[in-house]
Amino acid sequence: MPSLIDIRRRIRSVRNTQQITKAMKMVSTARLRRAQERVLLARPYARMLSELVANVAAAAQSEELLAAHPLLVRRAEERVQLVFYTADRGLAGAFNSNLIKAAQQFLREREGVRVEIEAIGRKGRDFFRKRKAALSGEHLGLGNKALYADIVPVADRIIERYRSAEIDAVYLLYNEFKSILSQKLAVERVLPIELPKGRRFTEYIYEQPPVQMLERLLPQYVRVSFYHALLESTAAEHAARMTAMDAATSNAAELIDKLTLYLNRVRQASITREIIEVVSGAAALA
Repeated sequence: MPSLIDIRRRIRSVRNTQQITKAMKMVSTARLRRAQERVLLARPYARMLSELVANVAAAAQSEELLAAHPLLVRRAEERVQLVFYTADRGLAGAFNSNLIKAAQQFLREREGVRVEIEAIGRKGRDFFRKRKAALSGEHLGLGNKALYADIVPVADRIIERYRSAEIDAVYLLYNEFKSILSQKLAVERVLPIELPKGRRFTEYIYEQPPVQMLERLLPQYVRVSFYHALLESTAAEHAARMTAMDAATSNAAELIDKLTLYLNRVRQASITREIIEVVSGAAALA
């Protein structure tokens, strides 16, 4: 049976851990609020940009230059670029492990195809670096700021690689923020750009040829896709960490209650044993 000192030391240790998890939950809650606002503001912009690209592309469908645009050309997927969003830190429940499992599944489905991984986040970088995977680049700390200016160089470099036919397709793998309690794994192909068909388009009056407008719109569309995935991943990370820390705090409280009850029982048993020893000694002397 453990001593009372050992049990008190265990309770003190769990209580210290509970204070840490409670503080981490409060920090994640504050960060989630800001990240959620940015995601909700970015979604309409991304949706409107997608509709604008579709409308301009529909107006330019009759032009031969549209089919030859380097960001629209489809090639056999022999060299694939996977942009992999994970967190820089752990303690976020199954956030990182689910992403890593999805990335491994992505690689298994493309066995025989050369897949290069652009790791955004320390956890994904560390996992695939240890397994000698083909890493085309790594970017740490982007989720802490989630600034558009930080993700643009990453997107532009990958766009240029696709233009020069170094890669045949580009996929984004990230956690999409749904709510505080749920995140959805998303695998999105951003290059070649898929233009929607069979839908009604809004007609615009253009001051310049639509093809020239697409020259600027298509790269911007890809950049916004990269940035939108970063915002979604950041919000999902904070939500997962807040939920995990809340569960850890509750579990610590339950463990403290159990240990306190056990402490009282051990103390009561010790007192009872001492009383019995005193009574037995007194009886022996009588």
